[in-house]
Amino acid sequence: MNAKKSGKLSSVLVALAFPLALGVSILFYMFVLGDPANFEGGDPVHGHPVAQDPAHTFGLIHKGGFIVPIIITILLLVIIFSIERGITLARATGKGRVDEFLHNVRQLLASDRIDEALTVCDEQQGSVANVMRSGLEKYKTVIGDNRLDKETKINVVKQEIEEATALELPMLSKNLVIISTSASVSTLFGLIGTVLGMIRAFSAMATAGAPDATQLSTGISEALINTALGVAGGAIATIMFNYFSTKVDNITHGIDEAGFSVSQTMANKAI
Repeated sequence: MNAKKSGKLSSVLVALAFPLALGVSILFYMFVLGDPANFEGGDPVHGHPVAQDPAHTFGLIHKGGFIVPIIITILLLVIIFSIERGITLARATGKGRVDEFLHNVRQLLASDRIDEALTVCDEQQGSVANVMRSGLEKYKTVIGDNRLDKETKINVVKQEIEEATALELPMLSKNLVIISTSASVSTLFGLIGTVLGMIRAFSAMATAGAPDATQLSTGISEALINTALGVAGGAIATIMFNYFSTKVDNITHGIDEAGFSVSQTMANKAI
């Protein structure tokens, strides 16, 4: 799949993911978490969560209020784009180990077996192989051109590699910003939900007259569910962002090595 087609599919995914995740979250909140069977007296509004698990857990989460589907939406977005990034970066990595691929190409280049090196690139696939192939094709074109001096040939190959790299790199990091933003936004929404829940709990206590420790503790526990959900979502997003960032860095390093290998080989040859 070329970079242009992959970019279009990624844009479509972004456009569909947000409304889809929000719709699923609202339905889950209303009909699964808000199932009357999860509450005493079958009343999701005024009834407390029943004692049985998982109905108690579902009912307790539902009591977190309207912030809950927002946090679930963020969590779903993290899952969706983590899957998307995982598939994309797996394709970008190629079919074999990058270090072995680079070693094989260097050996072929050293013995001027350019066509075999191109075949290895086709077998490897991925971003590193794409950049390497672009450099090799330009290398093959200019190596026998006696009209160009050595320095010009090297610069032409380097420019081709830089252009190929510029096409590959944006697709590696695309949509990672959504995951990184979700990490902080999820936690913030969790805190907002908790603050609102605490305000409701203490306001109810103020209007009820005499303090009721049981009622207060119930209100606080319902409010804190937002914090738990928000922090959990933020932790998952942070872990996934760091994982994918590390993979992008490894692929980028391989691309840099690929470009250096081609240009260095040309520089060492008497052409």
